[in-house]
Amino acid sequence: MSPSDTDPAPVDTTPGPAGTTPGPAGTTPGPAGTTPGPAGTTSGPADAAPGPADAAPGPADAGPGVQVCHLYRLRPGAEEEYERRHAAIWPELSALLDSAGVYDYHIHRHGLLLVCVLRTRHGFRHASRVTGASAVQRRWTESLAHLFAEVADADGEPLWAYPVFHHAGRPPEG
Repeated sequence: MSPSDTDPAPVDTTPGPAGTTPGPAGTTPGPAGTTPGPAGTTSGPADAAPGPADAAPGPADAGPGVQVCHLYRLRPGAEEEYERRHAAIWPELSALLDSAGVYDYHIHRHGLLLVCVLRTRHGFRHASRVTGASAVQRRWTESLAHLFAEVADADGEPLWAYPVFHHAGRPPEG
């Protein structure tokens, strides 16, 4: 599914990325990055959608140090509990994120929309495997599942946000 699709994804209460929702924790995303053809094109034998082997690498394939971003949507009224829970993150969950190689992990909220940005030391798929195999992650995910309205698209992929602009700028002098 393309990031430009406007149809809402079905509700999936299986959280993921390390410590909150889909992504490096909870679920292991499949190949990402496939998109439908340009608007107005028709599908036929000559222009059939690419298969999994033809899929271009996507955010789930991000290598070490590459920043990835995915989105979640909270259920109305869940904002306070979500923030309260993340203000008191379990020490064992923080240790799991460290052992999975997750770093520079931020979650931003605007209303019900959550924007999760992170980097990994060994690649996103590695972090997903480590956190997805953890009983700590399963407990955390289960304890938050009721707060989420949307965590994945119809294919079970995280709601990836794709970079469209970057300004590296210059670090402050001094």
